[in-house]
Amino acid sequence: RNRQLIDSSCHWLCIGSARPFCDLIGAQHLLAFHALKVHAKGLESVAPLVNSVEEIPDPIPTTIKGTVPTWINGSFLRNGPGKFEFGQDRYTHWFDGMAMMHRFHISEGNVTYSSRFLRSDSYTRNSEMNRIVVSEFGTLAMPDPCKNIFARFFSRFQIPKATDNANVHFVKYKGDYFVSTETNYMRRIDPQTLETKEKVARQYGLSSVFSWNTSSGFFYNIIRVPPPEETGVSEDCADLYGAKVLCSIRASEPRKPSYYHSFVMSENYIVFVEQPIKLDLLKFMLYRIQGKSFHKVMSWEPRYDTIFHLVDRHTGKESEVKYRAAAMFTLHQINAFEDNGLLVMDMCCGDDGEVIGDFTLENLRRGPGEEMDKFYNSLCRNLPRRYVLPLHVDKSTPLDQNLVTSQNYKATAKMTKPGEELHDDELLKYGGLEFPQINYERCNGRPYRYFYSCGFGHVFSDSLLKMDVHTKELKVWRYPGLFPSEPVFVASPEATEEDDGVVLSVIITPREDKSTFLLVLDAKTFNELGRAEVPVNIPYGTHGVFNLMG
Repeated sequence: RNRQLIDSSCHWLCIGSARPFCDLIGAQHLLAFHALKVHAKGLESVAPLVNSVEEIPDPIPTTIKGTVPTWINGSFLRNGPGKFEFGQDRYTHWFDGMAMMHRFHISEGNVTYSSRFLRSDSYTRNSEMNRIVVSEFGTLAMPDPCKNIFARFFSRFQIPKATDNANVHFVKYKGDYFVSTETNYMRRIDPQTLETKEKVARQYGLSSVFSWNTSSGFFYNIIRVPPPEETGVSEDCADLYGAKVLCSIRASEPRKPSYYHSFVMSENYIVFVEQPIKLDLLKFMLYRIQGKSFHKVMSWEPRYDTIFHLVDRHTGKESEVKYRAAAMFTLHQINAFEDNGLLVMDMCCGDDGEVIGDFTLENLRRGPGEEMDKFYNSLCRNLPRRYVLPLHVDKSTPLDQNLVTSQNYKATAKMTKPGEELHDDELLKYGGLEFPQINYERCNGRPYRYFYSCGFGHVFSDSLLKMDVHTKELKVWRYPGLFPSEPVFVASPEATEEDDGVVLSVIITPREDKSTFLLVLDAKTFNELGRAEVPVNIPYGTHGVFNLMG
């Protein structure tokens, strides 16, 4: 496991060719990282956090402890898996659970809670048949037992339709809210009642932001949907009218496109990160015949480089320069911005992409102590890392020269010093971090100073972190037995500084039944202002947003 971790301090080797590329060759951080890696001991079971729960469609009151600022008026919306079985059939992977939406409505210092299952086609069909009939990421639906033996046999040669179980995120486009996942289907949602509306195929992009899919020609398609004022359409359209492919990026391995969860965007550029988690579709057909699930065709192949594809977000032109780094794994980006001819990208990165397949329900429901410790200590730790890409590189660029000339970054073009990690050793005590969030309204795609995230001292996050990327100073909220969700920043109405506002997070625990609360932290000091306790169980979820119009 003594691989090289490549990051912004990397050596840039510019090769003069028809398509020049920059090789990022970094220092060996991995030995030092493993020496400092904190191994957990005596971890408690988190099995109650991945159990099915009942929906609560009508808002119920919460009990306020402390103070919820009266200027917060809106709804904190959360998404994630919430149902893990139908009849006698059980899902095998955490990603497979049916989407459950949660709403904490905040007004005048009071909070109510409600929740609903997404009425996706997958949920409806499974409910009607009282068994799993739609395949998910880690669970392959078995053929209908009522079919004859020949029909069941030939059904294994059919590629299953993509699920519309949108259990990952809430996204806002043209004033409407949608829930999404990693297939091409979304559902429009009423953000007040959480009722399920139209299904939307995402081969057409979204709002004036960007989305993606992998075409049959193994291209990564970046798609733009213009805002209403560009199309002349007065009303929003469920089919996302006016969407166009901005750019198609050819996969570097035609038979093995890469898995992706999100991409990087600055003011003028999009960066698609092609990482060495590969999807082998020929293998998928074999696994289908053998009755195995989709996640089995994903493989971590660190012999391949990580490739950064740079695209002008205004023209759609892909850069002829290819930026290459050694193998790394990323799900979430923190932020990206441009600075005097450099593109600075901050991401949560790990050195082992096998972790996606490890989050089976069997693993997550392990018993406390040695059994859970063994699983957790086998996982890689994702840590914040900065990559700095010189934007002005061509065939005439000298081969042996530091291209990162700014004094603001430790990155060098020669392998002379360690890489520019965005953290000190203190972060390792909290198990690394994930689910990063910033003040998006003020800083998205621009220089910034603070981000908020979850610390992973357990297989699920067990702390909330605020990091200063200038000083690497950490502020921490952490209590034994409490598991927070992704922190979401909400700016105060009179904000003058980047961290003027609050951070919201839903806190759950396996120790007590129906002991969930919404936590409100002062974003500047990271001190608790108040909490809204609600007597319900909520499973561990994924992403959330704050709806000011709620």
